[in-house]
Amino acid sequence: MKIKIMVAGAAGKMGQEVCRAVNADPGLQLIAAFDSNGLASGMDVGDGEKAVLIANDQAGSLASKPQVMIDFTTPATVKHNVMTAIKAGVHCVVGTTGLTDVDLKELGDAASTYKVNVLVAPNFAIGAILMMEMAKTASRFFESAEIIELHHDQKADAPSGTALKTAAGIVGRGDQARLQPGEKETVTGARGGVVNGVHIHSVRLPGLVAHQEVIFGGIGQTLTIRHDAIDRTSFMPGVILAVKAVINHPGLTFGLEHYLDL
Repeated sequence: MKIKIMVAGAAGKMGQEVCRAVNADPGLQLIAAFDSNGLASGMDVGDGEKAVLIANDQAGSLASKPQVMIDFTTPATVKHNVMTAIKAGVHCVVGTTGLTDVDLKELGDAASTYKVNVLVAPNFAIGAILMMEMAKTASRFFESAEIIELHHDQKADAPSGTALKTAAGIVGRGDQARLQPGEKETVTGARGGVVNGVHIHSVRLPGLVAHQEVIFGGIGQTLTIRHDAIDRTSFMPGVILAVKAVINHPGLTFGLEHYLDL
């Protein structure tokens, strides 16, 4: 039996890539797709044999009885999409960033109430997951760390969810990110934002996809851990893995690493 899939944000670059990946997997069946911007209404994202037309709203897509919704939409719509799917008894795999801790708590509570499973992952590239795990290990041995994340110029949020999760996983730096004595910012924000005592610098430029490096500094040495996603196809193996695994992971899970044998 194929797993029946609905894609939210199907008209976007990531959404279209997800539709192609689902169509290409013999264990999955794309049965519904929607995009609230309305610009691609009626566009066919099926497999060429059976049409799947993009709808304007989620309600019509839910009527087709999907088992899993994949959401790559926007920070403004993701919470509503996921909450609606949960209440309809549909499992969710969420790649949209911008959900707050409060949002995650509410979605987790709803998932438990409705006996639905949800995965929220800032990044689906396996290499990016390994980068975050390696950074977590390296942070035990270096006192100083900074993060530089680089994304395409259409990304809605800064810093990225991957950068935030990386900083949160680094062994606590407390107040070590404070400016050094005599140091000052002649341009406000030049030293980046601070999360968990780690400076984060965000770059947004056309031509980029998704890139991040974590730089550790010690006496007489530095260590740089970098991941580059040069094409959106790099996220698809993780998305497909998540779709097939979410049914067996109760409640809300944050981070694809929990589905991997690391």
